[in-house]
Amino acid sequence: MDSMRTKLASLEYPGRLIVIGAAPDGGRAVIIYAITGRSPSSQARRLVLRDGGIWVEPTDEATLKQGHVDLLVYPAVLFTRAGLAVSNGKQTTDVRDRLTPGAGPVPALAAALASWDFEPDAPIFTPRISGCLAGGAAGLSVVRRGPSGETLRNYFEAVLRPGEGRLVSTYEGPNADPLPVFRGEPRFVDLAGSTAAETAEDAYRSLGPEPSAKDFRVAVACVFVSPGEPDKVDVRIINRHERT
Repeated sequence: MDSMRTKLASLEYPGRLIVIGAAPDGGRAVIIYAITGRSPSSQARRLVLRDGGIWVEPTDEATLKQGHVDLLVYPAVLFTRAGLAVSNGKQTTDVRDRLTPGAGPVPALAAALASWDFEPDAPIFTPRISGCLAGGAAGLSVVRRGPSGETLRNYFEAVLRPGEGRLVSTYEGPNADPLPVFRGEPRFVDLAGSTAAETAEDAYRSLGPEPSAKDFRVAVACVFVSPGEPDKVDVRIINRHERT
């Protein structure tokens, strides 16, 4: 497991990332959603709490229109009485709709994502990453492009262990051209903090740049939720544009 353990600080440019795990006290599940961006359109975004979830919105409509709006504006996290859904695109709604009472996280993800492909942003073909909490259990998914152009859909159980999370991201971490997309299984990460605010601050700080390097951070959101009360959440959002 140590070979798969990742520190957020080691990821120079992960794109968007999802972490699902449990707080150190073991009593609450944790979701982290983070956005990093290189282009002006990717940087021109923020996370807001509204309409039953956490949404990605533009900070500058004119700049945002230079990018692919459908890939830049979407619900990142959605809350329901049956669980929580999270993703890097509009597929979050389909995942939420599959979180019916008694549904397991991996079957819910498989049903929700059966018709979704990787993002149409050639030549990178960014993966679609998704996750959910349901019935006290968690799951993650990566939908990416195969070597022959086919769609590869992978689903993973994410065991909720105190102080530990599982991470998937759109890119592997290096700031390179072309960007290397995420491969393999979810990585293990350590989770610190006893509240959503503390954990969000730790994640935001960890994603910061090395001295003299470019700061790719856009926003971080953290959700704490008790397994028996999925619609009662503790949320902290950090938007970089609000800190400058």
